[in-house]
Amino acid sequence: MERTTAGWGSGLLGVVIFSGSLPATRVAVAEFTPLFVTSGRAAIAALLGAAFLLGLRQDMPARGDLLPLLIVAIGVVVGFPLLTGFALQHITAAHSVVFIGLLPLSTAVFGVLRGGERPKPIFWIFSSIGAATVAGFALYHSGGGSMAGDLLMVAAILLCGLGYAEGATLSRRLGGWQVISWALLLSLPVMAVIALATMPASFADIGWRAWTGFAYVSVFSMMLGFVFWYRGLALGGIAGVGQLQLMQPFFGLLLAGLLLGEPVAWTMVASTVIVILCVAGARRFA
Repeated sequence: MERTTAGWGSGLLGVVIFSGSLPATRVAVAEFTPLFVTSGRAAIAALLGAAFLLGLRQDMPARGDLLPLLIVAIGVVVGFPLLTGFALQHITAAHSVVFIGLLPLSTAVFGVLRGGERPKPIFWIFSSIGAATVAGFALYHSGGGSMAGDLLMVAAILLCGLGYAEGATLSRRLGGWQVISWALLLSLPVMAVIALATMPASFADIGWRAWTGFAYVSVFSMMLGFVFWYRGLALGGIAGVGQLQLMQPFFGLLLAGLLLGEPVAWTMVASTVIVILCVAGARRFA
């Protein structure tokens, strides 16, 4: 029980960190290209991971771990950031939340396929209701999107769910921060080359908002968030803890209300209550 509770607590902290990822990405790609944001954030996070691995004298992963680490790298280091970066050139950050509501389902499905988990049938009911609530709330407030942006977000969600499930399975053996660090290092040669090739001709015209967004996704979204997230999935279960992602849009809106003084609509409160009940039910039957 203590292990499961620790997993849910760690997963919740990871979700809080991830809640700022899409808005920060949208701010960053307003002045940087999606390729540079994706490759640059991965390269910076990889250097942080390398410092942790060297400083704490971690052993090299086994040969059998290389393919799973590559899947993690493709899913969460390259695939999700790149595809969402391109998608956010066509849709708003608010509209992208429609698809983030589907991420817990994607993670749970890959948890079954790759992690060997077997949630009870009623778990899928709670998960589906929660996903529909988030998607419906976001769609009501988003103002629509585009076909290209929507397809890119669907592909991003599938790759991210796979990367989450694969990383969580690996974390049971290697540890959460070790998994994301090794995955980042595995992708570093390619990401560094792309970052150098796509960097702006001059950084003088880049505003502080774009730099802030880029810094956030590099340090928090790409590294620190995964430290807590993978630990949470490994300890508490991929399918169950993955449902905490349903709270991510509401954390973002809550932060906007507290820090920016934006109004909090009654639909947000009602949707949050439904989602909390669905997460509690999913935890019970995961």
